[in-house]
Amino acid sequence: MKFTTLLTTGLMVLTAQADSFPWERLDKNDSLLIVVDLQVGLFHTVRDWDPTVYKQNMLAHAAIGQVFNLPTILTTSAETGPNGPLPQEILDMHPTAPLIQRQGEVNAWDNPEFREAVRAANKSQIIIAGIVTDVCTAFLARSLRAEGYSVWANLEASGTVTKEIRDLANDQLTRAGVNVVSLFAIVCDLMRDWRHTPGAVQLQPWLDRWMPAYGMISRAHRAAVVNGTHVPGQEFLP
Repeated sequence: MKFTTLLTTGLMVLTAQADSFPWERLDKNDSLLIVVDLQVGLFHTVRDWDPTVYKQNMLAHAAIGQVFNLPTILTTSAETGPNGPLPQEILDMHPTAPLIQRQGEVNAWDNPEFREAVRAANKSQIIIAGIVTDVCTAFLARSLRAEGYSVWANLEASGTVTKEIRDLANDQLTRAGVNVVSLFAIVCDLMRDWRHTPGAVQLQPWLDRWMPAYGMISRAHRAAVVNGTHVPGQEFLP
């Protein structure tokens, strides 16, 4: 009985914590994108995503900054060692972005140059992803929250060694007030309306490149409009 009461009380506390952070919408004019240790060596520690899917996800994270013209900060950890550099594709996307090469700090926020770059961007909303989820993403996200920033963690672009560790880390981030969300959620919240710019014209091709499942929906619709005809039996479908 005591255990049941304790468990119920604990769940109520967690529910209250989860509901204590008001919903906040992403604003493309107040957002900063951060790429945290998405390095070619650390990529090999990621076991909670299929490697092909994960490569696409982390490159897509960096590409958010391009399509929405967001200020972007890149940071690496001991990249001359086994962690390696960032993928060349990410460097090519952001040739003028600050690249903070940390030599020892595990938590990027502990690096003075990184802190200065974040503060200089003068944005209150920060979108992040990193390897590994439970360290590089989580440590920085919590530090940013402690500094008063709103944080969106890209679930699909952060990776770690097991799904169990990922789920635990993301649960802890959620309870700390971090928005753990998908790539599509980030993109749609930044866009808000398909009639905006960036909107349908810019994001249909972007999604076709970085979120093929949605891109194929658009391709199928275009094909149906351009050269589609009914096949027998379709007229009976509800």
